[in-house]
Amino acid sequence: MSTIEISVSVNGKAYSENVEPRMTLVDFLRDKLALTGTHIGCEHGVCGACSILLDGTPIRSCLMLAVQANGHEITTVEGLGDENCETGILQDAFRDAHAMQCGYCIPGMLIASEALLRENAAPSLDDIKEAIGGNICRCTGYVQIVEAIQLAAERMRGAAQ
Repeated sequence: MSTIEISVSVNGKAYSENVEPRMTLVDFLRDKLALTGTHIGCEHGVCGACSILLDGTPIRSCLMLAVQANGHEITTVEGLGDENCETGILQDAFRDAHAMQCGYCIPGMLIASEALLRENAAPSLDDIKEAIGGNICRCTGYVQIVEAIQLAAERMRGAAQ
């Protein structure tokens, strides 16, 4: 099968790679770039485990072909830490609030939370529920996840002062 060269920015780093036209973006990230923090779940866009930011907007990477990402900026869960690859406020809040059990949904939850907190520094409970509503977690019951997002928002507001 023929390949197509694509150029993307992923977590601030430029990549040019040859991909098969049918390769999904999640497979490109995991298999070509070895960024395995983006999980493959349902492969139908329902569970949210494969969520990434495409030009700042959360999307399901299982529903997009890698060739469609050509020329775009992608942020994966690996890109949410600081410049030293240390966890950021959001990840620390998830840890501190015990917002994970098996951890499979967490990359998608972090991406959804990041997108929310970039636009809304003081989200309401309804805002948080709306932001993560497309992400399925089978372990936590969502309570600690919501608490983690509230904690992160509080800490981010404090850090901005």
